Amino acid sequence: MKSHTQSQLSQLTLLLLQKRNEKGYWEGRLSSSALGVAVAITALHFYDAKGNANEISSGLKWLKQNVNADGGFGDSPKSMSNVSTSLLCYAAAKITNETGSNASLLQQLGDYLHAQNIDVNSEQLIQAILDFYKTDRTFSVPILTMCALCGVPGKEAFDSIPQLPFELSLLPRSFYSALNLSVVSYAIPALVAVGIAIFKFRKRKNPLMRLIREASVKKSLRLLRKIQPESGGYLEAIPLTAFVCLCLIESGYRDLEVVRDGIAFLKRTQREDGSWPIDIDLSTWVTTLAVKAIKNHPMLLTSGDKQKLTSHLLSVQNKETHPFNGTRPGGWGWTSHSGSVPDGDDTPGTILALLALNESNSEPVKNAVTDGCKWLLQLQNNDGGFPTFSRGWGKLPFDQSCADLTGHAILAMAKTDKIFSHSLTRKQLSGIKKSFVKALIYLEKQQHFSGYWLPLWFGNQHTADHHNPVYGTARVTAYLNETLNTNIGNEYQVILKLMIDRGCHYLVSVQNEDGSWGGAKNIVGSIEETSLAVTALTKNGFQEECTSGMDWLAEKTKSDGLVASPIGLYFASLWYDEELYPLTAYLECLSAIND
Repeated sequence: MKSHTQSQLSQLTLLLLQKRNEKGYWEGRLSSSALGVAVAITALHFYDAKGNANEISSGLKWLKQNVNADGGFGDSPKSMSNVSTSLLCYAAAKITNETGSNASLLQQLGDYLHAQNIDVNSEQLIQAILDFYKTDRTFSVPILTMCALCGVPGKEAFDSIPQLPFELSLLPRSFYSALNLSVVSYAIPALVAVGIAIFKFRKRKNPLMRLIREASVKKSLRLLRKIQPESGGYLEAIPLTAFVCLCLIESGYRDLEVVRDGIAFLKRTQREDGSWPIDIDLSTWVTTLAVKAIKNHPMLLTSGDKQKLTSHLLSVQNKETHPFNGTRPGGWGWTSHSGSVPDGDDTPGTILALLALNESNSEPVKNAVTDGCKWLLQLQNNDGGFPTFSRGWGKLPFDQSCADLTGHAILAMAKTDKIFSHSLTRKQLSGIKKSFVKALIYLEKQQHFSGYWLPLWFGNQHTADHHNPVYGTARVTAYLNETLNTNIGNEYQVILKLMIDRGCHYLVSVQNEDGSWGGAKNIVGSIEETSLAVTALTKNGFQEECTSGMDWLAEKTKSDGLVASPIGLYFASLWYDEELYPLTAYLECLSAIND
């Protein structure tokens, strides 16, 4: 099998290296988003319809060219239509239809929504959206707010839209986790801006709450400005920033700096084809994936290449208390842009990339890595698992501990312990070990009896519940495979091997007959899922299964190229694909087999 893959490894490595930017790291390319386009052009319309006519027209043109056959829109051009995105596109097309040029698009969307039992002229759509998202108001309330502002069904709908408690954002951050907020921890800008809009347009108001909220508006607006990054884009996310802008504009705050900078961000980030992605890029994440893919072959990178990558990763480490969520220094976010927030997946990914790039491990690298580990230890939840952004929330799914981030953190801590064990203090080593053991117990509890783990930020559109146990199991199993080759991993090898064995047998049990893997059993295979499954299995035998997987990959990439699948998942089930995911996953697989 090694000789069969060596030429592919060389060719794909060359392709990966060619995709670096002029500064020596990877930026990738996220799929365009119909949802992002809809919310962005609505914000631009409300801000200055005439002045932004070109951007709005270009965005509408992209929508008209990318509508699905059923008349609806999904989150990415490869996604199946869904009500939420289609409803937002309908609202955007309606509010920008001054000349009647959107009539055909409105008809298509109206027919699709009607087929989904959504009447755009009735307030029943409010309850339908609320029922779909249940207790999580992170996305349902912004959707309904934008629709109401666009006349779908009309501003009278505000009396039926739940009031977001924006005044609670003014409490100390240490209180947030105890407030049982109906939005996720990283959606505070939406909580504030959308909450203010609902407050302004809602007719029925509790007298006491009206006084409290009226007194909270100015302070809440100052908070929005305080947490707005230099780029103007909250979390570098187009929909979040656009929701904030359009709500503030229609609430009477068009001239605020926060709106001005948010609009400038939207105009600056529109693509040449008129579209927007959900987020600017995942440059830190895809750079660490690229390093992981070729780390077993360090000779592929020159010393200059490694230095550029190291310098870049060191430069984007958070060095101060982060203004967005108050997280302490030491972590890394998903991108190099100013709106990035340190998180529990990019931090271990960057730690591992720095260790792989620096065999001598200079003092700056050691300091960055140990600071990163300290940040991770402070993030760990009481249940032993690792969340994404904030410790102790856990009320909504995207704030809870999760298996794939925990497995990633375990490996980062184990590698740090192995490489720096002679230079870390006894207290540091003890802290790493205690955290490692707690995380290991968490992973053992989270592994399903059939052997799988579920990931958080990745899913599969074709499974019944949109979960992706193949991705989660493959990632965690691969992390544990590497953990075995560390000092602390060797000490706990019995439990590690038991979990690995269960994970491998699950992966084997759900392999498709054609040799591929999808998100679960009998789900159409993808390059990403198949590559990650083979990577996890190849270190543990299973030669026949790996060979059939590799044969499928070779045939798939030969016939279709490195086609990306929408397995990426933002909060509120927003799907995306990333052009570097299939390339880095396939390379990681080839590298593991040839190691």
